[in-house]
Amino acid sequence: MEIENKKALVFGGTSGIGLATCEQLIEKGATVIAISRDPSKANSVKHNKLSFESCDVRVEDEVKNVFEKHAPFEILVSAATGGSRATGSFLEMEMLGFKSSFDKLWGYANIVRYGTNYLSSDGTIVLVSGAPARRMKPGQIALSAVGGAVENLVRGVANEIAPRRINTVSPGLIDTPMFPQEGESRNIFLNSATASHSIKRAGKPEEVAKGIIFVIENDFVNGTTVDIDGGWINS
Repeated sequence: MEIENKKALVFGGTSGIGLATCEQLIEKGATVIAISRDPSKANSVKHNKLSFESCDVRVEDEVKNVFEKHAPFEILVSAATGGSRATGSFLEMEMLGFKSSFDKLWGYANIVRYGTNYLSSDGTIVLVSGAPARRMKPGQIALSAVGGAVENLVRGVANEIAPRRINTVSPGLIDTPMFPQEGESRNIFLNSATASHSIKRAGKPEEVAKGIIFVIENDFVNGTTVDIDGGWINS
């Protein structure tokens, strides 16, 4: 796919991986709409060409309205987490926290279910999962369960929507605003969490965005997961 002159909708596009993807799409000549629950929180936006839209991906009617407003489009990306994510031992976990972790899956399901209706016949969808889907670390069972469900959703849907394509990009530990630590404590946390990886640092949102661009542009990639994880899976 040639990205130039295409329209792209990016859910979770106002920070982190989503924002980096928006910026790289714009640099390649796309018209881009960044969508999140609170677009006013967008920070460090490089391009004044980026448009913003408000939407809670967990609410079907809001998702439908966004697609109806901006249709048609060729590129659909989601890095939206949907809500809170539970960590820790499953047997000690509040079940409400475990269930809320699946807001990411419900949001993705809404996006794929209703967005495909407005996607061009040669269009492409990219969802962001995460390395815990296939190699969880202690305390990540909720993240793993959700990520595994996302990747299986993509594999199943790929055959249904062909010749349109859908893929997953799976990042490892990425230095984004998701982590609350600041200053030296943040560096200590990120370095410790990646100490067993072959690349011993946290990734950058821009590095994951390059993987998203790859699966958008490569018409021979479909129904699969591309790892951008610094060696997490093999650690």
